[in-house]
Amino acid sequence: MRNKFRGTHYLAMKDFTAEEIRYLVELAADLKRKWTMREPHEYLKGKTYGMIFEKKSTRTRNSFHAAATALGAQSIYLRPDEMQLSRGEPIKDTARIIDRYFDGLYIRTFGQEIVEEFAKYMKNPVINALTALEHPCQGLADLLTIKEKMGDWKGVKVCYAGDVYNVCHSLMIGSAMVGMDIYVAAPKAYKPAPEILECAQKHAAANGSRVIVTEDFDEALRNADVVYGNTWHSMGENEEQKEKRIHDFMPYQINAQAMAKARKNAIFMHCLPGYRGEDMTDEVIEGAQSVVWDQGENRMHTVKAVLVATSL
Repeated sequence: MRNKFRGTHYLAMKDFTAEEIRYLVELAADLKRKWTMREPHEYLKGKTYGMIFEKKSTRTRNSFHAAATALGAQSIYLRPDEMQLSRGEPIKDTARIIDRYFDGLYIRTFGQEIVEEFAKYMKNPVINALTALEHPCQGLADLLTIKEKMGDWKGVKVCYAGDVYNVCHSLMIGSAMVGMDIYVAAPKAYKPAPEILECAQKHAAANGSRVIVTEDFDEALRNADVVYGNTWHSMGENEEQKEKRIHDFMPYQINAQAMAKARKNAIFMHCLPGYRGEDMTDEVIEGAQSVVWDQGENRMHTVKAVLVATSL
């Protein structure tokens, strides 16, 4: 299997070229085909990976565990509250020891600087399982799902409505890399990080596509091939912050009326968890246009691709 990534950390989509991201999606599609056909693909037999999750997780943690197992590897969950990190041990000390025990580390944490520091002190691959800045494994799953459903990326318009941080950031960059137009619809006070917007717009300019941030939900929905939702509030926010976000984002709810403004054959995507009656309605997520369960499955296949690419 041809490889471009051996020994590379996977911390953010912005760190890679469009060609490299396309390669990872192609690899994920091949691994998915093998999994579907029940063809052996235990490329990582004998390897062991550590997982550190400082935030709750359903899809990210379990997709990694399932992916590693399917590839013949083991994954071990390292509880943050049981590690010396929780007592103030420097990341660089923890990282250098983990590097001796494991063949790689999958980490969900808060600041991007944390995964970057782990990567600085580890030779084995560090994979970002979500930070405030990016969710690069989700970004790959999104690209794979759109390619499967649309047949191609070129000319596809994505309408994104929801929290404008990590998932949105990775989707913006990934969309621009493969030539899709992406419209991010959000209230005026909620904007993507400037460095992410700049990166996405550079890729868009190189690929003849557009990255638009707008308050106009109707503009974003018009002729959209993909309508993508995300939760409006994040883990750790207090009740007052949560209520404010629900109030601010309610005009951007993805419901039947919103879907009717997109193309007739548009698909509905959501990184999950989704909150029915808030960011989307039950009618939409359970409807014929919803592909969220296929999208969720693709998390496993794209994580496989990252593991194989960085480890072999």
